Amino acid sequence: MMKILLAEDETDLARALVAVLNHSGYEVDAVEDGEEAVKKAKEEAYDCMIFDIMMPKKDGIGALREIRATGDVTPVIFLTAKSEVDDRIAGLDAGADDYLTKPFAMGELLARIRSMTRRAGAFTPTKLSFGKVSLDIEEQELVFENSIRLSGREAKLMEFFMLNPQKELSTAEIYNRVWDDDKDKDIGVVWVYISFLKNKLRAIGAGIDILGEEGKSFMLTDSVS
Repeated sequence: MMKILLAEDETDLARALVAVLNHSGYEVDAVEDGEEAVKKAKEEAYDCMIFDIMMPKKDGIGALREIRATGDVTPVIFLTAKSEVDDRIAGLDAGADDYLTKPFAMGELLARIRSMTRRAGAFTPTKLSFGKVSLDIEEQELVFENSIRLSGREAKLMEFFMLNPQKELSTAEIYNRVWDDDKDKDIGVVWVYISFLKNKLRAIGAGIDILGEEGKSFMLTDSVS
C-alpha cells in the first residue's frame, strides 16, 4: 500500500482528502502545520506528499525547502487557494513537482498522484550517498575506499534505505517497496537480503550499518557516530 503525507490545516478539506485517499487504497498520515510535516517526513518513508501552501507555524514552501535540504526526493504536490503565477513559481522553486489550485476535483488529484508515483524513478538521483558511502544505482555498486557490486535486488534495497536514512522501516514496509514486483516471495526474504547488505557494508569498511532484528524494524545509521 502506498503511503502519503498530507499537510492541510483546513479541517473539513483534510477530512475529505483522507477519506478519498483511504478509499482509493492509500495509507495517509495527516498533519495540520508545516512543522509537523517536516517532523513526519524525517521519521517516515512516503511515496508522495501533499502540502497546502498557507499553513500555521511553517508554510508549505518553508517546510518543503527544509525537507529537500535533507536530500528527500519524494514527489510533492502543492495545494493553494492562490492562483498568482508568483506563488506557483515559488512552490516549484522550493522543490514541488506539481500543484493544484483550490477548489479542485478529487479525481484530478488522484490522477496527479498516480502519474507521479508511476514516474517515481524519475525523481531519484542516479547516485545516492550516506555517511562516506555512495551507491551508484545504474552500476549497482557500493563505493567507499573500495567498491563492491550488488545484485539487482540488493541495489533496490540499498536505494530504499539510502532514500530514507535514520528512519525506522518495518519489515512489511520494506517488503512492499522492494519486492513490489515479486510478492510470491516469503516476507522472510527481507532479512536474508539485509544480511547480505550488512556483510557487504562490512567488507568495504563502510562505517554505516543497518540496525534491526529479523521480522522487526530496520534503520540505516552511521555506526561510527
